Amino acid sequence: MSATTPDHIPAHSEGAPKVGKLDLSRPSGKRTTKSGCASVFMIVATLLAVIPLVWLLFAAIRRGIGSLFHASWWTHSMDPAWDLVEQGAIHALVGTIEIGLITSIISVPIALLTAIFLVEYARGTKIAKVVSFAVDVLTGVPSIVAALFIFAMVVTTLGGTQSAWASSLALMILMVPTVLRSTEEMLKLVPDSLREASFALGVSKWKTIMKVVLPTSMTGILTGVVLGLARVMGETAPLIVLLQFNTELTFNPSTPNFATLPTVITNAYTQGGVDTPVVWGAAITLIILVMGLNLIARGISRRYMRRMGK
Repeated sequence: MSATTPDHIPAHSEGAPKVGKLDLSRPSGKRTTKSGCASVFMIVATLLAVIPLVWLLFAAIRRGIGSLFHASWWTHSMDPAWDLVEQGAIHALVGTIEIGLITSIISVPIALLTAIFLVEYARGTKIAKVVSFAVDVLTGVPSIVAALFIFAMVVTTLGGTQSAWASSLALMILMVPTVLRSTEEMLKLVPDSLREASFALGVSKWKTIMKVVLPTSMTGILTGVVLGLARVMGETAPLIVLLQFNTELTFNPSTPNFATLPTVITNAYTQGGVDTPVVWGAAITLIILVMGLNLIARGISRRYMRRMGK
């Protein structure tokens, strides 16, 4: 009898079935088949997600890259004669960037202050749940609904005019939920130990937020801002409803005649069809702009992850 075997348990029972060694190196045929099918499904799903994007980029580059190599594209406004040599998109590029900046100036403070309230002051309360539900609803609001709402409020009710300001208000409705959610998550990632250490030193709550919480999460917040800006850059419905097309360069956001890259695409397609070089030139310019913003966001995100030690 082994010293490690209790006396009341026999080391071997003659009537007990013998159990062979389990070979774990070779999975069963059934498990192998299931694993193979799952891999095939995931590969197919990945291809279905990637192929349309690659196809879109290829079509835009093939049809629109020629416009980008004309110096007039970056220095001239649009020629109503639709001559590619004299065609330019500087007015639309400036308009897109200007509306994006105005939208950010309006949206970021609202989203940032609301996120601070939800995380630092009202976490777990009923009002926080109500605000979070409202933000979730805003996240799913179509851009055309936001545009019609601003048109009804600003133009019809208040007697305002179509302008870049009105368009920025509509885009603000779309940008605030994106920035708010990302800011909220970044604030939640700040360790409570940092807040408690600040409180232990006698620092007030507001100064703790300004000097400890926000600097720690700032790069993550900037990532959300850039991603939100990239989203609204390509929106078309608010610009069509709240702007009138313009072929000249203007910096005045109060005028109703204002051009952006999405409206250039829409107007050029309406007048010249899908094969018009301006359509694809403006499309590839917009893709480059949005892609650049996404690359900036990824760079900021990597920096944030390194800062957090992950």
